[in-house]
Amino acid sequence: MRAMRKPVGTALLGLALALPVTASAQADEVVEQIELGLELYQEGEYGAALTELEFAINDIRKLMSGRLANTFPEAPAGWSVEEVESGGGGAAALMGGGAMLQRNYREEGGDGRLEASMMVDNPMVQGMAALFNNPAMIASQPNMERVRMGRESAIVKWEAERGRVEATMLLDGRILLQVEGQGLDSPDLAVELLRDWDLAEVREQATR
Repeated sequence: MRAMRKPVGTALLGLALALPVTASAQADEVVEQIELGLELYQEGEYGAALTELEFAINDIRKLMSGRLANTFPEAPAGWSVEEVESGGGGAAALMGGGAMLQRNYREEGGDGRLEASMMVDNPMVQGMAALFNNPAMIASQPNMERVRMGRESAIVKWEAERGRVEATMLLDGRILLQVEGQGLDSPDLAVELLRDWDLAEVREQATR
């Protein structure tokens, strides 16, 4: 039993020490949850230990989501933007886990709407990989095309008759960035918003 406790305890305490210092209040609560989870584990209260550690994991996801929120692009000229909303924790768990965030943009004095969203480490992301890795599938759709963005590429679906657009980018097989729009004259704004995303910072903050 002693051999089992040592690696678990070391890993949990290491996780606690690695928490961001910039969110000290929440990080302190996470540390307390991890320490209590370790104590319960060592006492053989495995169910209670799991509960505490799951709370800690959810709080760590919130900290991660806060940093990912800072990567979202600002509003285009003539548009307003709302705060980033997080769907992490309970909502993400219902959809398979990971981080889920979105930000809404509105055209000032117009009907245009844009929604930028991000999913990290969610099973739904894996479903998009099949499309990105199948050029024939993309080519078979008359309203869909592949757009290069530096070394990355996006798939853009434009429905001109409805003024609707969907621009999607897949990073490293686990990060999905998407901009959906409606009430638009062209797909250009959605494509540029996706292009303006801070991809380097997204990768940095989503590092496992």
